[in-house]
Amino acid sequence: MCGIVGIVGTGAVSERMVDALKRLEYRGYDSAGIAVIENGSIVRRRAQGKLDNLREVLASSPVDGTTGIAHTRWATHGVPNEANAHPHIADNVAVVHNGIIENFAELRAELAHEPDGFESDTDTEVVAKLLAKYRREGMAPRDAVLAMLKKVTGAFALVILFQDRPETLYVARFGPPLAVGFGHGEMYVGSDAIALAPFADGIAYLEDGDMAIVDRDGVEFCDFDGNALSRPRQPLQLASMMIDKGNHRHFMEKEIFDQPEVVSHTFGHYCDFAHGRIAVNGDEIDFSRVSRLAIAACGTAYLSGLIGKYWIERFARLPVEIDVASEFRYREMPLSPDELALFISQSGETADTLASLRYCKQNGLKTGALVNVTGSTIAREADAVFPILAGPEISVASTKAFTCQLALMASLALRAGRERGTLPVEEEKTLVHQLSEVPRLMNHVLHTVQPQIEKLARDLSRFNHVLYLGRGTSYPLALEGALKLKEITYIHAEGYAAGELKHGPIALIDENMPVIVIAPYDRFFEKTVSNMQEVAARDGRIIFITDERGAAASKLETMQTIVLPDMPEFIAPMIFALPIQLLAYHTAVFMGTDADQPRNLAKAVTVE
Repeated sequence: MCGIVGIVGTGAVSERMVDALKRLEYRGYDSAGIAVIENGSIVRRRAQGKLDNLREVLASSPVDGTTGIAHTRWATHGVPNEANAHPHIADNVAVVHNGIIENFAELRAELAHEPDGFESDTDTEVVAKLLAKYRREGMAPRDAVLAMLKKVTGAFALVILFQDRPETLYVARFGPPLAVGFGHGEMYVGSDAIALAPFADGIAYLEDGDMAIVDRDGVEFCDFDGNALSRPRQPLQLASMMIDKGNHRHFMEKEIFDQPEVVSHTFGHYCDFAHGRIAVNGDEIDFSRVSRLAIAACGTAYLSGLIGKYWIERFARLPVEIDVASEFRYREMPLSPDELALFISQSGETADTLASLRYCKQNGLKTGALVNVTGSTIAREADAVFPILAGPEISVASTKAFTCQLALMASLALRAGRERGTLPVEEEKTLVHQLSEVPRLMNHVLHTVQPQIEKLARDLSRFNHVLYLGRGTSYPLALEGALKLKEITYIHAEGYAAGELKHGPIALIDENMPVIVIAPYDRFFEKTVSNMQEVAARDGRIIFITDERGAAASKLETMQTIVLPDMPEFIAPMIFALPIQLLAYHTAVFMGTDADQPRNLAKAVTVE
């Protein structure tokens, strides 16, 4: 979850490391810090809170050197304060860490009598203490790191700086991602490519169980037993990594408005619009040979998979099991080699999703990765990779990645239907044409409903609880709308299948309960209107998100009705996602919460 940067440079590194941390701040922003070799000694600066606080510390108390490590933290062990901020130092060694050291309590007890005691409540400090102990016992840095790696258990990405090796970084990975960047006379380490993009022109990814020794001349890879390894160097595309908010107030707003363009990129990759067909991109997946599909994902990615389940079962007649990834492998569902498992993750590093993928591979299943980062661990370990092509998504609350996941799921559903013989050619052409209309409709919605939603957000901000309702594919959208609202506004929100209203949630309805109903004019519409009448009869405040036909058909009085253009049922989830995103965003802006970096959250969840 945390962000890591290291530079072995030829010039000053402090400012560059802080700039790189800014690109990683989506991974955590509870605290930040750097450590550099300055005049032969390790010098550290840390600050609680967001990265700007560290900038202020460095402005008043500057440090610099040509080798350093840096970290932005999402708190696991220990509260987010300066004492728990990384880097952690023991004697003459500094450490930054992403992950969890599971046996830290045992190690902390063993090290209780080490000099100077413990300064923090973190699990990371035991790593620094262990390394310091091994160095005092006479071990060379490489041997000390290997001994430490055999001692600790858990998930970790580590970058280590020894004072007496001022031009070398020692790096290790077991779980969370870590990469080495190649420059001209300099070398870099980072949690992902976006941190290294302005500096490096090549990149190599560490695999689980890798250690690396990085100096200005290059990198040496080995396993945790010290055996030499080779990891391929890959090109790093700089342009795609250099991003800013442009004229938007927040990255979230920018990414919401990016959606017509990025969704068109996804469809351009998976659809042959000229011939009305879904393209097959040589991924060696044959849906005609698949007896059942298993999907695992977390958070918003799980909800895109849930919508995909509706589509795949409808158009391909293929049974789909979908689980939140943290539960997937624990319920021990029967698996067989003729099944296909798909794993959805924006970052491609989500720990629970990765663990589920490995579980399926161990059981002989073919696996596919629907990811935004094609160099990620999930992508590298899957049998087939389906890039969602959303581009870098910086805001913690996912928007454009969600709709690109939906675009990909829709394309895969049609492809599966064709390969399984359940989707006639003419119907495929019709549905592909409908997909081609999505970017245009998105653009129209974004530029017509925003003023109305911005005004509605002011009213919504007065409430403490909100319900979302939907049927069919609008049910996962109700879950997604509730998730977005509580993520960035901290208003308690719940999403329900509209048919479940009478089975409990209706007890909550009164004049203080807004109910957001997502109801395009589809085959479920009349039943959803019946549920709205039940809400109205109990003085609930209805916010109705529908289309032109739905608005004309419903005569109920509402707190607000948001009217979208008429559209086919198949593509409605991708379009109706936009007003629920905008409503959460503008409510957060009005309330003054941080839309890009909500409290307690991180973009990439790399620990279980």
